[in-house]
Amino acid sequence: MIVTYNWLKEFVDFQYTPQELGDRLTMVGLEVDALEEIGGNLDSVIVAKLESVEAHPDADRLTVCQVNNGAEVVQVVCGATNHKTGDLIALAQPGSMLPGDFKIKKSKIRGQVSQGMLCSEKELALAEDSPGIMILPTGLPLGQPVFAALGLKDFQIEIGLTPNRPDCLSVVGVAREVAALCGQRLKLPVSQISEADDSIEKHASVVIENSEGCPRYAARMIKNIKIGPSPDWLVRRLEAVGMRSINNVVDVTNYVMMELGHPLHAFDFRFLHDQKIVVKSAQQGEKFTTLDNQEHSLTSDDLMICDGKQPVAMAGVMGGLDSEVKDDTDTVLLEAAYFKPTTIRRTSKRYGLHTESSHRFERGADIDMIPAALDRAASLIAELTGGEVLSGVIDSYPRQLDPVVVEISIEKVKKLLDVPVGRDNIKAMFESIGLQTRSGSGADVLQVKVPSFRPDIEREVDLIEEVARLYGYDHIPVTMPVGTVNAKLPPMRQLLQKNLRHTIAAAGFSEAMNYSFVAADSLDKLGVTADDSRTTQVEILNPLSEDQSVMRTSLVPSLLETVSRNLNYRSSDLSLFELRPVFLTHPESGQCYEELSLTAVMSGQREPEGWAQSATAVDFYDIKGVVEDILAKVNIGHVSFDPESSQPYLHPGKSCRLMVGQQLLGVLGEVHPEVLTRFDIEQPVYLFELNVENIIATAGKHAQFSPLSRFPDVKRDSALLLDETIAADQVMDIVNRSKVRFVESASIFDLYTGKGVPAGKKSLAIRVCYRDLEKTLTEAEVGKSHDKLIGSICHQLDAEIR
Repeated sequence: MIVTYNWLKEFVDFQYTPQELGDRLTMVGLEVDALEEIGGNLDSVIVAKLESVEAHPDADRLTVCQVNNGAEVVQVVCGATNHKTGDLIALAQPGSMLPGDFKIKKSKIRGQVSQGMLCSEKELALAEDSPGIMILPTGLPLGQPVFAALGLKDFQIEIGLTPNRPDCLSVVGVAREVAALCGQRLKLPVSQISEADDSIEKHASVVIENSEGCPRYAARMIKNIKIGPSPDWLVRRLEAVGMRSINNVVDVTNYVMMELGHPLHAFDFRFLHDQKIVVKSAQQGEKFTTLDNQEHSLTSDDLMICDGKQPVAMAGVMGGLDSEVKDDTDTVLLEAAYFKPTTIRRTSKRYGLHTESSHRFERGADIDMIPAALDRAASLIAELTGGEVLSGVIDSYPRQLDPVVVEISIEKVKKLLDVPVGRDNIKAMFESIGLQTRSGSGADVLQVKVPSFRPDIEREVDLIEEVARLYGYDHIPVTMPVGTVNAKLPPMRQLLQKNLRHTIAAAGFSEAMNYSFVAADSLDKLGVTADDSRTTQVEILNPLSEDQSVMRTSLVPSLLETVSRNLNYRSSDLSLFELRPVFLTHPESGQCYEELSLTAVMSGQREPEGWAQSATAVDFYDIKGVVEDILAKVNIGHVSFDPESSQPYLHPGKSCRLMVGQQLLGVLGEVHPEVLTRFDIEQPVYLFELNVENIIATAGKHAQFSPLSRFPDVKRDSALLLDETIAADQVMDIVNRSKVRFVESASIFDLYTGKGVPAGKKSLAIRVCYRDLEKTLTEAEVGKSHDKLIGSICHQLDAEIR
């Protein structure tokens, strides 16, 4: 929001300097982002008089001017054509620095000395464009700085408002804050309207069909107007706050909006069919062309201002092209209304139309300001256009908005702010910003009636914040909080999550951050059937797009999309993971619940490219090793890998389930080639998906310490001839369950099939480590234990020793 120092002084008699005012506003929550002097550093541009204007002897389009600057007559060469002898002009003397870092120097132009420059409004940053040099009013003293002589010396104050303060989106709103700061009375503009005998009700009517979207709509009519340029004072004031001049009618609506904070709109009455206004919702698919000449296809959620036939304005956002004020307009219908903020915000966002009007309506306009804003604009339009204001006002207000009443406890104010403020102090503060007060339900309670221009005040804490603002944040003493710190271990669930994330990151994986919103058909790419519980998805009520319309029930589609995107960017060696919740639905109750999942993918080369590294691609055993490491870190042992059944998106025969007893921990394997094709992935991808909830329920609390032996170990190797259908896991399971003495560890170190091994058989070599904590084992003891262990394997698996 931009205001000017002099404009504020019209409403409040304050003595602050511009710098002091900026500091004080910042300390009451209206942060001043910029303070810029209008006409600053331009005192060398002075009022001067053209004593003579003659044609340049060597140039057809230039003139040689003799210019009286009040002290002497100097010669200036000028390229404009709109000046004549006797005119007062703005002379930039040599050494002047004009906006845009344009320095004026004494020079020669086509052989003629030029001691300065005759300036236009554009060159002085007073207008976006100008047809020629600036011709000043007569009677100004020569030699005086132009900005001072014209009364243009001012300060532009840019305030960074938070969205909850729509009351300060106007000069009067900021002036109200200034009045409270300096203890002065706020002087509101007074409108004096001389109404014609003719009544508006004979010519126009207003019907509100959607009273929820538009609780109030008022209108006035001004006839016999003459459209033309606005006077200089109005043009300068609008340009000082960042708005360009259009014509006298439109400029008045913009001026009143900036002054009082309420947007207005003027319709060319000739183009309102049936001479009436109808406020209603748009028809689905209806076409409408806005003032910027853009056609929009409307939805039934859009609120429109219509005449008897068609829409003429997008309510609170932008007017229509057909009913705009034109050069030959002679009668206007002036609109002032209140629209529901959420309706305007959605329409503005839907069509990408952010205007000064929508900016105010979507934050909450002042419904009680409508009559004052309407009268102010009507009086100014009549004054500047020579028009007549028809008698009466159409004011349709079917849905009265009740005022908000909030109680505040004086004791609670003191407790929260720790400042010595009494009841009378607080009452005076509230009344200084337009809040009405009276005695509340208790002795130390005030009842506050919140005005309609403060929609941000809804609760007691909002009023306490007002006390803090007006008391002064810089006056509230700084006190350090006092408290005790209780050392407390994080919950086991939180520790395990952190452990999982650190473990997989240490394995070389990078965490992917994907949205929890996915497309409804994301599971179709995985080949998940309709009877799978994951196909019951939680829908988003107001999705950003079709690709983000449901909450995901699996992390797999998002990660495969990430893999595909990285491959498109030629990043082919990938190790990615996500540790995020998925959103499932109970099949019986239909209740949605969250379940934590850890999903990771590997693809590409096992090692980075280099002369000492191999070019081997990752395979099933890489991803399996990562899973084993993760489970070991959370103290889960005796995990079995069941290849009999897995998931439809994993390759049959190259995938398995992870089981601990009857508890399913997850799945891992190679992604099915058909699934990869659906995601436009052209290289193998290996994946695991772990149910973190089941891992947390199964994980051991901490690792068990085993004492270290001082005695050496003894290793024994044996090669077993097994049926090729027997998994290595079955062998290790027998070893782990055996009660054979002295067994410390065991591992399979060789697998062989081929020459010397019968068909349907395989050779599996196992190495067993034996150790005792109390003595060195003898050969006999080791041999006895080893024979017993190998015998048990042979017996249970029908194996033979090679």
